Amino acid sequence: MFDPTLLAAAQPPAGGAALDQVAGATAAATLATVALLWLFTAHRSGRVHWLTRLTDWAETQTGVPGWAALPGLTLGASLLAAVFGMYWDISIHIDDGRDAGPLANPAHYFILVGLFGVLFSGVLSAALTTGRPSPSARRLPNGWWAPLGSLMIMACGTVSLIAFPLDDIWHRLFGQDVTLWGPTHLLLIGGASFSILGQWVLQREGEQANRAREIPRTGTKAGRRAAKVRDWALAGSLLVGLSTFQAEFDFGVPQFRLVWQPLLLALAAGIGLVAARLRLGPGGALGAAGFFILLRGILALIVGPVLGQTTPHFPLYLAEAGIVELVALRLGRERPIAFGAVAGVLIGTVGFAAEYLWQSVDAYLPWTGSLVAEGLICAAVAGTAGGILGGAVGRAVTGAGTGERVPRGLIAVADVAVVAVMAWSLPMPAPSHPVRAAVTLTDVGTGPHREVLVTARLAPGGAADGARWFTVTSWQGGGAVVARMERIAPGVWRATRPIPAWGPRWKSTLRLQTGRAVLAMPVYLPADAAIPVAGVPAPSRFERSFVPDKQVLQREQKPDVPGGLQGAAYAAVALVWSAMIAVVAWGLAQLDGERRRSRRPRSRATGGRDPLTTPTA
Repeated sequence: MFDPTLLAAAQPPAGGAALDQVAGATAAATLATVALLWLFTAHRSGRVHWLTRLTDWAETQTGVPGWAALPGLTLGASLLAAVFGMYWDISIHIDDGRDAGPLANPAHYFILVGLFGVLFSGVLSAALTTGRPSPSARRLPNGWWAPLGSLMIMACGTVSLIAFPLDDIWHRLFGQDVTLWGPTHLLLIGGASFSILGQWVLQREGEQANRAREIPRTGTKAGRRAAKVRDWALAGSLLVGLSTFQAEFDFGVPQFRLVWQPLLLALAAGIGLVAARLRLGPGGALGAAGFFILLRGILALIVGPVLGQTTPHFPLYLAEAGIVELVALRLGRERPIAFGAVAGVLIGTVGFAAEYLWQSVDAYLPWTGSLVAEGLICAAVAGTAGGILGGAVGRAVTGAGTGERVPRGLIAVADVAVVAVMAWSLPMPAPSHPVRAAVTLTDVGTGPHREVLVTARLAPGGAADGARWFTVTSWQGGGAVVARMERIAPGVWRATRPIPAWGPRWKSTLRLQTGRAVLAMPVYLPADAAIPVAGVPAPSRFERSFVPDKQVLQREQKPDVPGGLQGAAYAAVALVWSAMIAVVAWGLAQLDGERRRSRRPRSRATGGRDPLTTPTA
């Protein structure tokens, strides 16, 4: 028999990484930054020639200026490394719990290298320019010219990278969080995801620069084919990035209401698939969905069977992609905003029904009938708003819809709708009547480790009727188990499979979402001296009350944190997030503005040339 008190002392820290981990990560980041600055300075001064040769090769292959072509290659590779590391990291935390810091988790290396590569790609584009590369480029304080896309990628990469030290600061202030939706985690995910929009803008700027100089797009046949594959991969990667916000549901351990899943699915499909169809033309939405399924399938295979971690499930988006393709036959590029709005409505309704069927086949938490009303409304709002935003993105990066009349403020209304539907879905109030359960644990098997079958009699008896989910979840003990509870008699429920109730790491809880409440009741929790908290034993029979889910799944959170400090921290993270979104929106608006200005009559004073679209040295 093990001694939980002794073994709990070996738990990783619960209030920030060990100082040696912080020092190591800081030193590595500093060295990488110095090396980056030296490389680009040496290239600009002519002391390094291999980067010029590589840029010329990328331009020759694709027919697009090297300052747009080469960063596209490095960004794609960086995002692949980051997304692999992210899904591996989530599975590690679900299966094994906390780690000692950024250098103690192998998945973090892929994330850090990938996110640094995002920033590298943005700076690389600016470093490769000579003179003003495009009409929309902006001059930096050091005298370099940076394309809009370069600035967008730099902003997104910077936000993603600073999320790492901010995450450690957050842990030190408020305790470790074991949820994907931690505030600093969202900065990391959002920065990586939105950097793809920066690359689309960069690609568009390269195409504009060629046309302004009357340079036809050439490139080798193989290079053009590779560039086309890259464009499709970027569209699919945008869908992957937007879908990472759903990852808690993909792994079966969400800590927010189930309505978030259809909401986020519809929003991702509206933005990603509509923009992909506008950017890539016929088949673009289906191609993006196909790449999404391919990449997520490979990630699931590697993370699950190959590395032996919990396998993430994922949506398909095929029905939504088909909807987008059909609507495009009627509206398409001539009316991108109207196209996005119509496609978004159908994504949020017909697409909701299709994903409902898929979730019933392949999901840790299948959607239930009680979700339909609220889920359909939220998905319809999110899908419509997402479609309008996707239309705006597609219009900016393609120059489509030159004659479309759009009601003033429609894009802003779509933004407000997204915020409103998220605000509706966020609260998780306590139920009007307390919920208790009398639990019986039946030991299963005779092995050295205890596994039990959970039977629960609820009070009130109808507390789980119409629940969004009712499961017994075990995690962080070297694996994860999500067992659904099935009703065997009025008010009596039994798990569909046994769960572990042993050791210094396993955490087993009954989890219930009913109405808007997300509740949990501990079945077995080990002692944890690093927090510190006492253990919760698992006798054969016991009776306990359900409490807010966060109290059980996030035991690492520090109690009695001043409300003002927490409010200020959330405001600071929101400010960083808003600044990143503002830069991305500004870049898209500036590029869209170039499209509108290019339609103005040319003046005689410029010899028939528009000074706003004529590049200068």
